[in-house]
Order: sequence, then C-alpha cells, then structure tokens
Amino acid sequence: MKAIFDPAQSAYHPRRIMANGTFVPAPETPERAQTFLDALGDLGIVPVPPPDSGSSALAAVHDDRYLTFLQTILPRWRRIAGAPEEVMPNLHPVSRAGEAQGGYPASAVGQVGYHIMDGAAPINAETWRSAYASAQSAVHAADLVLGGEALVYALCRPPGHHAARNLAGGFCFLNNAAIAAERLRSRYPKVAVLDVDVHHGNGTQQIFYQRADVLTVSLHADPLRFYPFFWGYADERGAGAGEGFNLNIPLTRGTGDDGYFAALERALTQVADFAPDALVVALGLDAHVDDPVQGLAITTNGFGRIAGRIAELRLPCVVVQEGGYASNALGPNLRAAIEAFLAGPKPSRRAGAAQEAEDAS
Repeated sequence: MKAIFDPAQSAYHPRRIMANGTFVPAPETPERAQTFLDALGDLGIVPVPPPDSGSSALAAVHDDRYLTFLQTILPRWRRIAGAPEEVMPNLHPVSRAGEAQGGYPASAVGQVGYHIMDGAAPINAETWRSAYASAQSAVHAADLVLGGEALVYALCRPPGHHAARNLAGGFCFLNNAAIAAERLRSRYPKVAVLDVDVHHGNGTQQIFYQRADVLTVSLHADPLRFYPFFWGYADERGAGAGEGFNLNIPLTRGTGDDGYFAALERALTQVADFAPDALVVALGLDAHVDDPVQGLAITTNGFGRIAGRIAELRLPCVVVQEGGYASNALGPNLRAAIEAFLAGPKPSRRAGAAQEAEDAS
C-alpha cells in the first residue's frame, strides 16, 4: 500500500481554539501527524510526498472567493488594531441569503465571520501552506488509484471533512475527502464517500448534497448533543437530484463496537446498493473509547473490524485521514485499521470493467 504525506503539513500549529465558551489549547497539533507516521513506520510503510498538482482540484469543490480568503486574510487581519496573532471570528451570519444579490462583506472581520463557522479553525501564517499540502496528498492518492492502485492512504493533516464549499470549521480548511472524491469522478461514473469519524462530515455533505453521482454516508455521534450540532441528522437525505444520496446514521453517545457494527452494516448496504466504482473512506479515529472527545467507544480491535468490513466491498479505495487526537491508542488504532485494509480482499473486476468501458467509449 502506498501512503502520501508532505512534511509541510506539520507546519500548522494553532495555539488555541474556543470550546464551550472559553479558550483551550488546540488538540489538532503537528504531533498527531508524527504519531501517524510512526504507526505507518511500524508497518514498514514510508509515505512519499505528493507533487504539486495546482489549485484546480481544490477549485472543483471550493468557491474561488473562499480560496482567495484563505490565502490572503492574515495580512489584512493583522492590520486591524489590537488583532490577535491568529485569525478567529467574533460574529457569524445567521443567513447568507444576501449572497445571491451580491452581498459579501469587504471588511476583513466580516469575511472571517462569513467563512469560518466556529472558534476551532484559527488561521495563522502556516495554515494555507499546511492545508494546501494536505489537499495535495489527497489529490495524489486519488491519482494513484486512477492509475491502477487498489488502496492508497492519504495522511491528511490538517483534516478536512468539516470544510464546506465556502466555509472552514472544526480544524478543517480544505475538504480532502471531497477533493479526492471529485478527482476520482474524472474517471469513475459513481463514487461513494464513507465517513467513520466520530463527528458528522457536514462539509462533505454540503458539497455533494444536490448530486446523484457521489453518495455520502456518515456514521457519527448524534449531533443533538455533539459537534457539529446543526448537521448530521437522519432526515438529511439530499436535495434535488441528490435526494436519497446522502445517508446520516447518528449514534447514541458512548456506542461501542457492537452497536457501531449494526449501524455499519446499514451504511455498507446503502453503499453496495449505490454500486459505486470507487470509494473514499474518511478515516476518523476519534471514535475510540479513550479519545479526548469522548463521543463513541470503539476499541482498537474495533477499528480493525471496521476497516476489514469496508475492504469486503472490494472497491478501489482512497483512505483519507480525518480526526483522532492525543491518546496512547492513536497509533495502534491506525495500525489496526491499515493492517485490516491490507489483509482484506482486493478490489473486484467490476469497478475496473466500468473504467475500461468508459475508456473505450
């Protein structure tokens, strides 16, 4: 199995976030990437850096105005008298209805509130560099699968699944899973995104919500009392052409392996019925029983079972790293998942035949 990681992804080091109304140290640290690298090393896997494929893959899922904001906001922010070192919003629009009429703030403060949904996505001097490199890892992983690799792991840090088309949040700036899925769509007619992070992948949902060519499925702690709170409910099924192509499975807080696997079977049934040609797995490891976020209670063996069961779909697959925070189990969790993916059955010829048919047309 090939793994992709750019050392530039470790440059971003947010100092603090706002959680529960107060400032706390940011858990999304460069040490997370090193833990994942060490776990891969234990398996004899040495990640390679991705080439710079440019911004076209990012612009395929994110608004140009948003991408410009991410790249240019910091110097504008620092011209504000008394502005702190890191960019963080102090207001948020209740509605963006005015956007259709051209309403968009020129103020740096207004744009920060417009494009950052919470206090957990601070922007500093290294944010764009690391987020861009993280997205390039996802792009290259997808390109390798398009080139014939059965399984590629993108060590994406910072993560991405909370980033919507024009919105950052929850440590996420560019939606790596969505970028990989859209890249795969350049060759494959249908792609599924399966998100097993403890948090709902609200950004991924928003990006594909009105499309029938990308199925989005998310298993996560019930947002009734868990971040991101405003998305991830079971009645969110897609809209327009995408109605029926979004599946959310919210789980009771503290759900363990057995309850999770019952839900996973439902998710995999939906994926199988969709009959995708390729799969993106948004691999969050923060559903572990000892993860600091304390949402679900999956064991290390459980992550191996999850990955092994997903492998039984026998689809060309990009695994994109999402959450998973400081605990002694973080490295073992990744090892368990990767080992199970590697031990699982290889992709069937069904997906390959779909590709060959398209190539011949």
